[in-house]
Amino acid sequence: MGHDGIPQAEDGWTVAGRRFRSRLVVGTGRYKDLEETARAIEASGAEMVTVAVRRVNLSDSSAPMLQDYVPPDRYTYLPNTAGCHTAQDAVRTLRLAREAGGWNLVKLEVLGPPPFLYPDMRATLEAAEALIRDGFEVMVYCADDPVAAKRLEEMGCVAIMPLGAPIGSGMGVVNPYMIRAIKAQAKVPVLVDAGIGTASDAALAMELGCDAVLLNSAIAHASDPVRMAVAMKHAVIAGREAFLAGRMNRDYRADASSPTAGLIR
Repeated sequence: MGHDGIPQAEDGWTVAGRRFRSRLVVGTGRYKDLEETARAIEASGAEMVTVAVRRVNLSDSSAPMLQDYVPPDRYTYLPNTAGCHTAQDAVRTLRLAREAGGWNLVKLEVLGPPPFLYPDMRATLEAAEALIRDGFEVMVYCADDPVAAKRLEEMGCVAIMPLGAPIGSGMGVVNPYMIRAIKAQAKVPVLVDAGIGTASDAALAMELGCDAVLLNSAIAHASDPVRMAVAMKHAVIAGREAFLAGRMNRDYRADASSPTAGLIR
């Protein structure tokens, strides 16, 4: 049973042969300190955490290290290329990460320029091709574009991760129709990645049928990150349960919830 009595183990998801019960993936950056990072991740129930290898201390033992607070024997580390704006930088970053920590399952993101930091899809496709050729298992951040998403899957990416909205924007899932279209055609896991602002956004992503949700700022920038982490845990569970349950049909006409036949007159 899960933390809330939900039989999550029976409804887990698998990426690159790795099985997870929690459908919430969280980042490790933007918190005020590593103690808060650890408490929020613990509260979220997540089993996989993303790590910006260019920004987080993973190797300098003279300073606080992420591993001391978020133990890699408990959480699956997912190195990412946050801050990379060219295919070459992204590929180099992940090659260095693999040499340093042995990580083979990675998150690729190649960003366009500010202020939107939208996925640079030409560079993303170039980097994905090089990484897959190098034997990496690539979970790829991409635009909410079904054509590009399918191309990345056909290249061999192990998970497709379309943005809900620009990174750190908190705008939620702004194009649910394309997210649903990406999921409908995918044969690998689909995760909404970026743009989630609050629990209802995470629930909506799961109600669309996505396999998981990846977020960072929504927790780290909340006034109470630990409490928001708990909210996100519940939101992902609720959204998944609602998807499995099958929502009622929408209709502009009313349909009385109590029967009208046999009324006392």
